[in-house]
Amino acid sequence: MSNLLVTSESDQICKIEARCTRVLRMAAFFCFAGWGWVHYYWEGPYGVFLWDENLYQLAERLGISWEAFVGSGANDGLVQRVIGQMFWLYLGAAILTLTVRRGAWIQMALLVMSSGLLAVVAYAKYLGAESQLPMLLELAGQVLSPSLLVLALTLGARHRITIIVTMLAVIMTFAGHGAYAVGWWPTPGVFYGMITKILNVDYETVVRILFAAGTLDFVVCLAVLFPISRRPAAFYAALWGLATALARPIAGMDSTLHYWGADQFVHEAVLRGPHFLLPLYLFLVWARPERAVDVKKSEPALIDNQCEPTRGTNA
Repeated sequence: MSNLLVTSESDQICKIEARCTRVLRMAAFFCFAGWGWVHYYWEGPYGVFLWDENLYQLAERLGISWEAFVGSGANDGLVQRVIGQMFWLYLGAAILTLTVRRGAWIQMALLVMSSGLLAVVAYAKYLGAESQLPMLLELAGQVLSPSLLVLALTLGARHRITIIVTMLAVIMTFAGHGAYAVGWWPTPGVFYGMITKILNVDYETVVRILFAAGTLDFVVCLAVLFPISRRPAAFYAALWGLATALARPIAGMDSTLHYWGADQFVHEAVLRGPHFLLPLYLFLVWARPERAVDVKKSEPALIDNQCEPTRGTNA
């Protein structure tokens, strides 16, 4: 009987581990896939770095003319070609999120380094937003998502460090969104546009909706810190994160556009995958609060030997 109980308990641990790892894997994949489409179809937000006089002067010293640097109406310049090639890095990172396994140290190292790609994007958007702190905070979940997957594969999805870093990512993401929504920083026009288009309400109502949503964002930031409220808060955050991600294509797509505008708007929801998948991970990992604690030294061996699903894409 005791052996049966041990087997049943270890099976439960493996299922929780596998489910949570799968969610973190998809969060990282969605983020890289979405930003990969941005780089393939549009252009990465690197203009704030590359359209720089000092950089051009360096190119000029290397014998590159202004036309070759910025391009002409008929041909792309060096700047556009460099940005265009970034797509391949994001494609490779997206594939890595699906193929990386526990113990594949080279792949995991590459995945951690690929967080640097997202960090550069976040910093570029931060500068493009005139160095507004909420912009940097709002992208924390995206930047950290590859590293969270690596933590889950090395330490375990139920390890205290993995959980704490995920909590930090969620708190920063929702704090950044909340700061914009309540008006502590200038609220992006896209917020007003999406709500007006979807709900068909006037400006005053939009302001009230945004303030309420921003206030709840801050409530989430506090509620995930307390055991009694953290799981309901994570559940709400997952639903709200999904809703705000889907709002982009719902508001933007139209039957008058080619492909209903899917090529222009769907990626906006996809790259925001961490905004709802990281809270979902917390909701799942806290399903059994007594088990969502620091993994003891003996448990990694249990996971390695019995939780084989965590090693692959079916984790």
